[in-house]
Amino acid sequence: MSDISAIYVRLPNWIGDVCMSLPSLHALLNTGLPVVVCARPWARDLLAGYQLAGFLEMKGRWREDRARVAAHKKGARYARANGLLLPDSLSSAMVFRFAGLPSCGYRDDGRSLILRWPIKKPPASTHAVQSWYHLTAQALQRWDRPPIPARAPSSLGLRLAARHAEEGKLAMDDAGIEPGKFVLIAPTATGLHRGLVKVWPHFEALTQALKQHGHIVAMCPPPAEADEARRNAPSALCLPPMKLGAFATLAQSSSLVICNDSGVSHIAAAAQAKQLTLFGVTRRERTGPWSQQATCLGSEGNWPTLDEVLQQALLLASPTNRLA
Repeated sequence: MSDISAIYVRLPNWIGDVCMSLPSLHALLNTGLPVVVCARPWARDLLAGYQLAGFLEMKGRWREDRARVAAHKKGARYARANGLLLPDSLSSAMVFRFAGLPSCGYRDDGRSLILRWPIKKPPASTHAVQSWYHLTAQALQRWDRPPIPARAPSSLGLRLAARHAEEGKLAMDDAGIEPGKFVLIAPTATGLHRGLVKVWPHFEALTQALKQHGHIVAMCPPPAEADEARRNAPSALCLPPMKLGAFATLAQSSSLVICNDSGVSHIAAAAQAKQLTLFGVTRRERTGPWSQQATCLGSEGNWPTLDEVLQQALLLASPTNRLA
C-alpha cells in the first residue's frame, strides 16, 4: 500500500469531538500525504490554520455527501486515495464506500462489511482522544506508513490562523476587556446525558462572587445558546457570538475558562487555555479535557459545590498563577 496518494478523513460531528481528534489529524498530516478533511461546515473556520488538500462540507445527507466526496476525488485525480472514518456511524461509512474510497474505521453500527479495514474498538473506558488516535495508528500501519507512538500527545495542539488572533482581539476591544484580565465562563451545554442536564447549576452565584473579588466575568455563547446563557448567568458580560477560531483565541486570552463538560472545555484544551471544568453527569475519564492546563472538579453523579468551585477559581485566576 506504499503507493497511497491521499487520505480522506471524516471528522466527528461535534465541536468537542473534532478538538479531541486533532492528534489524529496531526498524525495524518505528518505523513506528508495530501489530507482532505470531511467535516461539518463550522469546522472549516476552526481548521483554517491547517494546510489541507481540501475541506469538504458534510451536511449529514449521505447521498449528497457521497456525491461531494466523489466529485472531489475525481477532480483531484488521486491514483489511490484511502479513507479514515472517525465517526462510528453506518452513514459515514456508506459515504466513503460509495464515493470509491476504501476505508478504515471501527467495527460498529453493522458496517464491518463495507469497511476495507475494520478495527476492533478499545475498551469503553478509553479516553476519546486515545481511542481515535489508536484507530489512526492502526490505519497507518495497514497502509504501510511509518509507525506513530502508541500514546497520543499530551496536548491537542490546535493550530490557529493569524486572523483568529485578530478577530479575537477585535472582540475584546469592542467589549472593553483586556487579555489576562477576565474570567470566561460557559454556562451552557448542549443536549442531555442519559436524560440529565449537563449544566452546573450555580453559574450566576459564581459570577456574582467572582465580581465581588474584583474579576470581570464574560461569556460568549453561540446564537442558539445565548438565551439560556443569559438565564444561567445574567450578571456576566455577554459578548456577541464569534466563530470558533476567534473564540479559541478569546479562551487563550482569559485568565481562566470555567465551563461544563462541553465543547467549550475541549476548545479551551485545544487552545491550551487554563480551564476549570465541572462534572456532574459525565465521566471525565472518557471525555475530560485533554490538557495539562485543565483542572477538573466533580464526577459522574456528583456536582462540585459553589464554594469548591469558587475557591478553585480564585486560586487559578489569581495573577500569581497565570501562564507565562
